[in-house]
Amino acid sequence: MSTGIDRRELLQGVAAVVAGGALQRVGFAAVVGRPLEEVGYGQVTLKSPLHLAQMENVRAVLMGLSDDSLLMPFRKMVGQDAPGEDLGGWYQYRADYNYKRDDAGLAPSATFGQWVSALSRMYAIGGEQELRERAVRLNSLYAQTIATEYYANNRFPAYCFDKLVCGLMDAHRLAGDSDALVILERTRKSALPELPGHAVDREVVWREGKDASWTWDESYTMPENLYLVSAQMGVEGAAYREMAERYMDDTTYFDPLARGENVLSGKQAYSYVNALCSAMQAYMVGGSEKHLQAAKNGFDMLLAQSFVTGGWGPDELLQAPGSGKVYASLARSHNSFETPCGSYAHMKLTRYLLRCTRDGRYGDSMERVMYNAVLGAMPLQPDGHAFYYSDYHSSPPTDAASDTVKGALGVAGKRVYSTHRWPCCSGTLPQVVADYWINGYFHEPGAVWVNLYLPSALRWSEGNAKVEMDLEGTYPETPEVRLRMKTSHPVTFALKLRIPAWAEGASLEVNGKPVKLAVMAGFATVRRKWRAGDMVKLQLPMKPRFEALDEAHPETVGVLLGPRVLFALASAPVAASKAHVLEIQQAGSGEWTLQSANGPVKMVPFTSVADQPYLTYIQLAG
Repeated sequence: MSTGIDRRELLQGVAAVVAGGALQRVGFAAVVGRPLEEVGYGQVTLKSPLHLAQMENVRAVLMGLSDDSLLMPFRKMVGQDAPGEDLGGWYQYRADYNYKRDDAGLAPSATFGQWVSALSRMYAIGGEQELRERAVRLNSLYAQTIATEYYANNRFPAYCFDKLVCGLMDAHRLAGDSDALVILERTRKSALPELPGHAVDREVVWREGKDASWTWDESYTMPENLYLVSAQMGVEGAAYREMAERYMDDTTYFDPLARGENVLSGKQAYSYVNALCSAMQAYMVGGSEKHLQAAKNGFDMLLAQSFVTGGWGPDELLQAPGSGKVYASLARSHNSFETPCGSYAHMKLTRYLLRCTRDGRYGDSMERVMYNAVLGAMPLQPDGHAFYYSDYHSSPPTDAASDTVKGALGVAGKRVYSTHRWPCCSGTLPQVVADYWINGYFHEPGAVWVNLYLPSALRWSEGNAKVEMDLEGTYPETPEVRLRMKTSHPVTFALKLRIPAWAEGASLEVNGKPVKLAVMAGFATVRRKWRAGDMVKLQLPMKPRFEALDEAHPETVGVLLGPRVLFALASAPVAASKAHVLEIQQAGSGEWTLQSANGPVKMVPFTSVADQPYLTYIQLAG
């Protein structure tokens, strides 16, 4: 019978050999050869209804915004005429903005570069000319506003510059905007006088005479995109490479992380996890082993304080080990995980780590965040209302220190829109949604790696052979995954299949014949000469299991089945025995029944919660 999973097992980063249902753990080198290659956005046809619905939502919203509305804050901040309708919310520019008084006006224009990036990625996926035309036109209109005054009037000059770099870089490489790099260089030169010149940690004053909100900038996240654009530009990107190196947050962040010192406590969650992506690019572009070690250590420290969903950072803060603050947040806060932003950072980081280490545990983590966090985000609204926080509010703690908050916030969580319009999560949601197309597969000469089992088709060249692989099935609703090959002629390559750590007893068939499953670092390999019509069937058994929030509270658990957390649809605390948790029964399509101490409780994945109150955690009784 399956038992609860110890979180420490998820941190070990070891390989497994599975044969006849037996599991043996063996060591594995952390980094093997060159990083795996990303597949192109256009090489994948995605067929998952939930993922496609999110894409259609963000596409419709972005294409529905007027050019003048999108350019208005740029024009106002540099003293130009600004016709059109103001979008309002965070996107609006207000010269008299007061962070203690106002909501609208916090981050004018901040999401513009992210939206250009998303439009470019969406164009690369489907080749829709109107998406490309929109991205190119917006860049051209933005170029007419470039001036240092924009950054002088901006409380987040580094943040906004970083997003513009990303948008222009993606428009060049994905949408064929021939002017984008020229616009980017003008952007860089206009920004430099108003940037700090080096990484400045959040909450540190670097511009005198400003209020506290001017210390919330995130210059330490800039290197990721600067490294990427320097690699894209080659020898002409030297200035961007130098700038990336200068803004690496080494002294207070990456150096101690590389030494194994946990310095996450108190740091703003999204931006400092996102900064680990800069460490990965310092390795992938700059070859810095120190930064790879910092990113790996930082990820493990993050995993150790994560919720069962894979989310982290209650109230947008990372916590000290053993502090009990993640547990206490279940009663104190409804702001548990900054979902689109946090998922975007997490899925980039795990993609980079998987490519560099070939370790499936990073794919396991990406999959968990995808299904249990961002895929359940509520649709972006045309008026700018966005899903910001996942809410893991559950049964209040019983320790004396928390007595004063018992009952203050109720018991259950709920999916709701942010009270802010056009917040930061309205910028990252379109980007993370577009990246579904590149997270599922990776490639290297002689091998294709399957990371996510989304219904899809992948097309690539293996030598001089053209190959198309159709991934079929309804995973994770059912455990069977089928991969059907189409090849222009027989060709030999290795098929690498991620075997999740929870998939005890996984099995594999090729053309109806069982194949011994040998799993190294979370991946099984089938190497053969493939022919058109070859069929691979992978079974990933899903047994109920539970995972404690932390070692100090083994009775507070999340219930999982396969990669998904099952949320209890209840507004009062739920307690159940271990036996009942491990024997939950499917009650219909996409729902299960848990026999609790107070009777049966319906449980569903996050994507099916809708507007019902729910519990992420239940209590083990006996």
